[in-house]
Amino acid sequence: MLKRNAAFALLLILSTTPAFAQPADTLIAQVDAVFAQWNRPGSPGAALAVVQGGEVVYKRGYGMANLDYDIPITPATVFDIASVSKQFCAYAIAMLAEQGKLSLDDDARQYLPEMPDFGPTITIRHLVHHTSGLRDWPGTLAMGGWQMEDVISFEQILTMARHQKKLNFEPGAEYSYSNTGYNLLAEVVARVTGQSFRKWTDAHLFKPLGMVHTHFHDDHEEVVMNRAYAYSPFGGGFRRVGNGLTALGSSSLFTSVDDLVKWVQNFRDGRVGGEAVLEQVHQQGVLNNGETIAYAFGQSIGTYRGLKTVSHGGSWAGFRTVLLRFPDQDFAVIVLANVGTFNPTARAREVAEIYLGDVMESAEATDPAPEPVAIDPAVLDEYVGMYRLGPGWLATITRDGDALKTQATREGRFPMTPVSESEFFVEAYGASITFKRDDQGRVRHIEYRGIHAPRVEPFRPSRDELASFQGDFYSKELETSYILVIKDGALTLDHHRLNDARLMPSFTDTFSTTHWFMAEVHFVRDTARRITGFEASNGRSRRVWFEKVP
Repeated sequence: MLKRNAAFALLLILSTTPAFAQPADTLIAQVDAVFAQWNRPGSPGAALAVVQGGEVVYKRGYGMANLDYDIPITPATVFDIASVSKQFCAYAIAMLAEQGKLSLDDDARQYLPEMPDFGPTITIRHLVHHTSGLRDWPGTLAMGGWQMEDVISFEQILTMARHQKKLNFEPGAEYSYSNTGYNLLAEVVARVTGQSFRKWTDAHLFKPLGMVHTHFHDDHEEVVMNRAYAYSPFGGGFRRVGNGLTALGSSSLFTSVDDLVKWVQNFRDGRVGGEAVLEQVHQQGVLNNGETIAYAFGQSIGTYRGLKTVSHGGSWAGFRTVLLRFPDQDFAVIVLANVGTFNPTARAREVAEIYLGDVMESAEATDPAPEPVAIDPAVLDEYVGMYRLGPGWLATITRDGDALKTQATREGRFPMTPVSESEFFVEAYGASITFKRDDQGRVRHIEYRGIHAPRVEPFRPSRDELASFQGDFYSKELETSYILVIKDGALTLDHHRLNDARLMPSFTDTFSTTHWFMAEVHFVRDTARRITGFEASNGRSRRVWFEKVP
C-alpha cells in the first residue's frame, strides 16, 4: 500500500479480477442499477466514485442535490460527510506526532488543562481510538434538552465536555464511540499549532492534495458553492433536514467525491504525511487487557467476504456517507448521499461486488450450524430470567417446551440451540449466549459477544410505589431539570423542551424510557430508602446524575 508502483498495482488487479475484463458499459450498467431508485426527478440521491489502482474507473451523481431548484448531484457536489471526517482529524494528529509536536501517550490535559481531572489519565491515544471513557456529546446534550436540529457549535460541545463529572469507564478499559473525543482532538491540533483547526487542515492536508472544495465547516451560516442539502421522507415526498452543526474533528467536513478521490490516492503514495504516518493511521487500538480493537485512527479495519477492508461511515442530518477501501486490491468505493433512508455501506459493498466479486468469498458461505445437545429441563429452568446487556438493553430468556428462547429489548423472540450444557447458539444473532455460575453454582450472568450481562430481577411496582418516584430532578452537569409525574397511570418525564416520555419498569428501581437518549433511568436511595436522585444512561453516555430537589 505504501508507495507502490501504480502500473504494477493496476496489472495485479486486472490479472486477479476477471470482472474488469467485462466491457466497461456492462459494469457501468450494473453499477447504475444499484442507484436506480434514487436517480429520478424530485428525489435526493448520492454521488459515487470508484477508484482502482489510484485511478477513477467510474464516477457519477444520482438524484438531486437541491429539490427546491432541481439541481442534480454530480461528482463535484459538496456534502457534509459526517463521521467520515474523523480519519482526517486522526491523520492530523498522526502528522503532528510524527513531527514530534506531541506524543500519542501525552495526557490530553497537557493541551486542554480546562478539562476535569477524572483521576486516571486520558491520553491522546485514548481519544483517537474511542477508549477514553468520555461521554458522547449527542446523547449527553439530548439529555440536557437539546434537539439535534438545533444550532450546535464546536464551542458548545467543548463547554459540555468541560462540565462532565464522570467517565463512562476507566480510560483504556473499553471501546465506546465518542464524538466528544474527536472534538477534543481538533482543539488539540489548534493549540499545538497555534492555528485554527480549519486553517491548519486547509494548509497541511487539503491544499497540498488539491482538495480545493474541502473544508471543516466552522460557521453554520457560511455559503458553500455546489452544496447538497439533506432530506428525509415525508408524506409521500421529502422534507429538508436542518443542519446547524459545526462539530470540528468528529464531523462537519464538507467535501465531494471528486476531492475524496485525491484522499484515497494519498493512501497509496503518502504525498501528505509520508510512509510513517500511513503506517501509524492503520495501527489498531489496544485495550488495557491486551485486546486489539477494530478501530484505527478514524477508520475501522475489518473484512468483507474474505477481503480486508478499511472503512468508516457517517450519519448526520439526513447525510449518509461511507469511504470503503480494499487495500490489498488497491480498490475503493466512495458513496455520499443526502437522504436519511439511504444505506451507503450496503450500496458501496454492492458496487465492490461488481468489480471484485470474482475474488471474494461466496456470499452464501457460512459455517455449519452447531449440532444440538440434550439438556436436562431442570437446568433450562435455571437459565430462565432477565439479563442486563447495557443501558436500556435487556435479554429475557424464557422456556418454550424443552427449549429456550431469547428476546432482547425491542426485538423478536428467537430460539436458542444448546451446544453444551451452558452454551446456546442463537442463529438469528450469529453468536452464542453462555450462562455463567457463581461459586455456589447459581446462574448469575450471561456472556454475549464479550458482554458480561448480570442477572436482574423484573420490577413490577404497585401504583403507590410508582407514585413514590415523582418529584423534581436537576443535573448540575447539564444545567437542566426533569419533573417526574404520574400521567394516565404511567410515570412520565416532563421537560420544558422535550415531548413527554413514559418510564417503563424493567428491574429494581430501574426504568426504560421512550427517549432514545435516556435508555435507562436508575433511581438511587439513601440508607433510609429515600430516593435521592437518578442516573440516566444511554449506550454512549452513562450515569449522568440528576439530584432530587427537596
